[in-house]
Amino acid sequence: MTAGTGPPALAADYDALRHGLGAHRLGRDVLAVAGPDAVAYLQGQCSQDVAALGVGGSAEALLLEPDGKLCALIRVVREADDAFVIDTDAGFGPAVAARLARFRLRTKVEVAERDWPCVALRGPAAAALAAPAGVRALPVGFGGVVGVDLLGPGAESAVPDAARWCGDEAFEALRIEAGIPVMGKELDGRTIAAEAGLLDRTVSFTKGCYTGQELVARLDARGNRVARRLCGLVVEGTAEAVDPGRLLGAAVTSPEGREVGRVTSAAWCPGLGRPAALAYLHRSLAVPGPVTVAVADGPDGSFPAEARTLPLVV
Repeated sequence: MTAGTGPPALAADYDALRHGLGAHRLGRDVLAVAGPDAVAYLQGQCSQDVAALGVGGSAEALLLEPDGKLCALIRVVREADDAFVIDTDAGFGPAVAARLARFRLRTKVEVAERDWPCVALRGPAAAALAAPAGVRALPVGFGGVVGVDLLGPGAESAVPDAARWCGDEAFEALRIEAGIPVMGKELDGRTIAAEAGLLDRTVSFTKGCYTGQELVARLDARGNRVARRLCGLVVEGTAEAVDPGRLLGAAVTSPEGREVGRVTSAAWCPGLGRPAALAYLHRSLAVPGPVTVAVADGPDGSFPAEARTLPLVV
């Protein structure tokens, strides 16, 4: 494969996020869930053991539909004995609120929106940072990416002066290299948690029952043998030759010419020196192994690539 360097600003942003201290405004929808029944209510709705969280603790969780399909990937923060904050990817807060309201009958709990900013601090220097009063510093660790999310009023003013503010392109590259799925791209109402590699992070197999548990438990008992899995693609080509935007939605084909998946996210990735992407690939495909990414428009629409397990950079 032919390596490249990518735009200088992208490389500097990426270096801060990966190796130093980078800041990025992160779109999140936030809900407050409080009341005498808040613990029991969320314990019966979320895949995670929220009752075990201490005040100030946080955990990722799945909010599932009764058939086990995904409503949203969420983060639950315990604010007090009977109060929690839930945040999710921007644009999906209303779906979370509606899903929670559907099962709130005769339960003493209130759900309310919070217009709070969120700033992602990434890099080794971010992990030890503390936040001022009123701002939650929530630890993040996924696929080799470390840092904290600052959530709450005053989040932006809590960013250290030494942090470099980084753009969307570098943050997306970091996410793809780490294999972090997000709502609206890798995650939607058709997603099964085992496909996205989320079970270890988001599911407690020792807590009591919760809505949607049956599918999760049944697949786990069968070794989580699902038809497809989220994988990474490292695409052959330079920054000039391959526009990552063209790869979105592109078909991924096996060496035999059979379609085995579709690209869900793509970016120029400085950690690889190449374009990279995320895609759900059929379990019949050998990973790692060669594939072709075939876009539908324009000339030169087929790009050799290698399918790899996640994360792409360690």
